[in-house]
Amino acid sequence: MSTEQVLASDAERHEVASTVQTAGGEGRLTLTETEERLAAVYAARYRHELTELTSDLPRQRPPARRLPARPLRIHAAVVVLVSALLIARWVLSGIPFFWPAFPIGWLVVSLVVHTRVDWRRRLVSG
Repeated sequence: MSTEQVLASDAERHEVASTVQTAGGEGRLTLTETEERLAAVYAARYRHELTELTSDLPRQRPPARRLPARPLRIHAAVVVLVSALLIARWVLSGIPFFWPAFPIGWLVVSLVVHTRVDWRRRLVSG
């Protein structure tokens, strides 16, 4: 059975319609061309008919994959844990000067930088 004889599914029609609408929104097609192609998309029965409707249009890029916020949470948990350990060691040492402020400060700076990088990455990806 060749590809030309395979019936198109509703999902395939929806995907091609999305491509045509995007091309119309970008100005690649006139309003009339967009309407004609959309009518042809929903009237199409076979896959090759759908392929012909978008053969002169650029392929859509897949949506950017979102990165989970998990590494940031892990980083924050590590900062809290290490800070607690440093403070406990300071309490047990009996030294009056609060020396953990310096390493805790660097840990907080690293967390702030990580947060900003993560925030910018999310802005760029959508």
